[in-house]
Amino acid sequence: MSPPADTAALASTSGAPLAPLVAAQLNFVLSQANLPIRVGQIWSGCRDGRYADRFTLAIPFCLDYVYWDFLYNALSPKVAPDVVFGPDDEGFQPLVDFDETGSGEKSCLANWDCRDTSALLSLIKELREFYIEYQKKRAAEVDDARLKFEISTVLSKEGIEVCTVSSNGRPDEVKFAVPLLDLDLAKLVPGCPWKLPQKIHLQAVFPISRSYSSVPSAPRLKLVSTPDLKSFFSVDDVKLPPWLDGMCMAEYLPNLEENLKIQVVEASASIGSRRRFIEALAPTFGRPLEADPVHFVIPLQFPKHQPVLTLESSQHFNAQGLPIMSAPVNDYPWSPRWDPTEMVERIWKHLCYCRLARSARKLQPVFPNLANSYLVIAGINGNPIVPAMYIQIPHVYHRPFLSL
Repeated sequence: MSPPADTAALASTSGAPLAPLVAAQLNFVLSQANLPIRVGQIWSGCRDGRYADRFTLAIPFCLDYVYWDFLYNALSPKVAPDVVFGPDDEGFQPLVDFDETGSGEKSCLANWDCRDTSALLSLIKELREFYIEYQKKRAAEVDDARLKFEISTVLSKEGIEVCTVSSNGRPDEVKFAVPLLDLDLAKLVPGCPWKLPQKIHLQAVFPISRSYSSVPSAPRLKLVSTPDLKSFFSVDDVKLPPWLDGMCMAEYLPNLEENLKIQVVEASASIGSRRRFIEALAPTFGRPLEADPVHFVIPLQFPKHQPVLTLESSQHFNAQGLPIMSAPVNDYPWSPRWDPTEMVERIWKHLCYCRLARSARKLQPVFPNLANSYLVIAGINGNPIVPAMYIQIPHVYHRPFLSL
């Protein structure tokens, strides 16, 4: 389930602002956390309170979110908040665990300082770490020999998260979120304004078997990436290796990571290729007139996959008032081994002397004055990794139509 949107002014449902000390801590969480923590409902513990003093936070966990309520007291803002966990986590009692291990003095709650704006974020990190271990313990208690083996062999991998998925009060599945690729993806894409670390995970959901089976069911596998990463590398385009009978995740992961790393490195190299391609357009097609990321799509797999061009009329519109567009053009000569200059020249020649000449009579009613039409060249779904350009088609396009 997706988390609720942030409340820009951190206003409560009653309109009362958060208590100043509480607001400072919450703003620090939203601006400094390296996880996409989101704010849900904000409200006051008093019916007609001057300040709101409690709120719900959506905390990322196992490729989903858990929702925790943080209850401050506006009348005693120096006191640490109480925390209410979800209805399915009655067994999660981190403060009791602190007491049992005799390490309560190490908790940030033991030295709570309301003037420390980072105090709430420290508490969230601490509780989340305890929650990860709590869920691992729950998963290990599942009565399934195959799952016990999976847990014992992969839980040592750094960053892995696991949880049980229940229905009717009993666990039916165990879900693993396995981080892949020990790479700093931000370094592969210089200049990208990514605020949060970009990650790729394998989500593996294993059904819990309550009867012996010589061939256990294969897990449901899916690659999941952080949203910003999709403009650089789409995990939806990755074909997962097959899961063979009798295989375990410890066997499956190395091959997957090796293949994935190759594709990520290729995607990184593709960014430079796309930039050089667009830079090579200007000498042949002319300088860009304005930016608008629409009709010429440069795929993420560039230069393996060629761009798709669309011509747009600047003077002729349909019934809805939108510019008339040509059909997508992708049948021009192409080779990923050409340098950018040759790629551009081949496109230019194709448009000038081949496609337009052959289709002149068909296109003339749609584009009677191509001298005022535009070739639209864009980046990746509007992402600034690759610039986007409008380029006016020179008069050379107009002359073949006058001669027909």
